[in-house]
Amino acid sequence: MRMYDIIAKKRDGEALTDEELNFFIEGYTDGSIPEYQASALAMAIYFNGMTEQERATLTMAMVESGDTIDLSPIEGVKVDKHSTGGVGDTTTLVLAPLVAAVGVPVAKMSGRGLGHTGGTIDKLEAVPGFHVEIDNEEFIRLVNENKLSVIGQSGNLTPADKKLYGLRDVTATVNSIPLIASSIMSKKIAAGADAIVLDVKTGAGAFMKSEEESVELAKAMVSIGNNVGRNTMAVISDMGQPLGRAIGNSLEVQEAIDTLRGEGPEDLTELSLTLASQMVVLGGKASSLDEARNLLEKVIENGQALQTLKTFLSSQNGDASVVDEPSKLPQAEHNIELPAKQSGYVSEIVADEIGNAAMLLGAGRQTKDSQIDLAVGVVLNKKVGDYVEEGESLLTIHSNQEDVDSIKEKLYENITLTTESVQPPQLIKTIISE
Repeated sequence: MRMYDIIAKKRDGEALTDEELNFFIEGYTDGSIPEYQASALAMAIYFNGMTEQERATLTMAMVESGDTIDLSPIEGVKVDKHSTGGVGDTTTLVLAPLVAAVGVPVAKMSGRGLGHTGGTIDKLEAVPGFHVEIDNEEFIRLVNENKLSVIGQSGNLTPADKKLYGLRDVTATVNSIPLIASSIMSKKIAAGADAIVLDVKTGAGAFMKSEEESVELAKAMVSIGNNVGRNTMAVISDMGQPLGRAIGNSLEVQEAIDTLRGEGPEDLTELSLTLASQMVVLGGKASSLDEARNLLEKVIENGQALQTLKTFLSSQNGDASVVDEPSKLPQAEHNIELPAKQSGYVSEIVADEIGNAAMLLGAGRQTKDSQIDLAVGVVLNKKVGDYVEEGESLLTIHSNQEDVDSIKEKLYENITLTTESVQPPQLIKTIISE
């Protein structure tokens, strides 16, 4: 078998066989297939796409290129959640204890963030003492006992994906639906999930800017998951404005606590319940989304979700008292209001630019070596559709630097007011289950 023939076949729009795709992934991973030939195939895929079978085979080839996590010692159906990213996306911190509280085991491997704010691990480390460096045996024990544990990504998972992603990044082939879908799903499958719920964002703060592209990506990932034996569902959700109100690590932890108490922002609460309902159905604890939602609302009302969060934090050496005393979380020195320059309705909050402003305060990483300031960020006091009086606060800047004039200017540039009333955006665009 020659790589030349595989490239030519895909260049001409033909489907590759399982053997050809496995040959490519094995050869590219071990270095016997050079970068220039891998680049040529990636570009051919970019232009000609892949069939459902090709996508599933490519995904499993990448899974099998490295280690996989065996979660079989954990009782029950292990359901994982993946978000394609966004600004203020605190859903994992809400979902994990919420779903665990109704008996679905959550054994989650999460990463650190590069961009607007930290990843799930960074946010959790805003809780004093919390640590993610636990061995596999302890990880499995905690999930069996408490239905929940979150650890940092470790091991040699999907090395082919890491190598191929680096190549795509420099060859203008990142925006290929088959390659994005295979990349995401390979990591989820290698991490040991039995079932997967996907939150695919759309809008200004999302990787996929148009709803049409987001739906296409979601369908591709759901198809891959179901084709390789993982029950998979997806939600298309709005990321035209930040999710919730908090953007920043300790601020988002506090918002997650509020949400589990039943006092969180309406959009974060709704998305969390929508995604969690899917996880509960896939986990076999409810036969319908309505039944699942009722179970979830009950554990919020009776305090079980909040208690599950406390148990989870303390089991990984975190100070669980932050749940009742959020002031123990890292606090910024300065809280600076951003007053509206005129009265009107908020018509636009550009999500990714608000996220960039939070990053400039220190809430995120501009490079892999950047140090995150866990205390800083932005809390929105108004969302799209809200009315604001001149001089009223649009948002609060939590900063450890006094001079934030340039950041204020950036924020003003990306919040638009109008005299006409505005409808808030539809949060849940569609749900894809097949």
